[in-house]
Amino acid sequence: MLGETVKIRSKAAPGRTFPVKVTAVEPPARLRFGGDMPLGLFRGVRTYTLSLAADGGTTFQVREEYTGPLLGLIWRSMPDLGPSFDRFARGLKLRLESGG
Repeated sequence: MLGETVKIRSKAAPGRTFPVKVTAVEPPARLRFGGDMPLGLFRGVRTYTLSLAADGGTTFQVREEYTGPLLGLIWRSMPDLGPSFDRFARGLKLRLESGG
């Protein structure tokens, strides 16, 4: 999986596919992937992390980092991804708790 390209689709951007490269895999705790434009004009990195919570449960965290000279222009055109992240987290929780 490390180094492979994954295609991501989001309801926030219907009809678009975002190819990203897997840059870190540390089962079962972390997955990181990212995509960029030529010459470093824009780069996006997303990291998923699982950690043990104080109550014995699991904490799930998603972090996105964007960099590059075109960040200001691209940021203004990006949809709010919060609802997509929330849907993803709820779906993941339901699937895991159901044994899937």
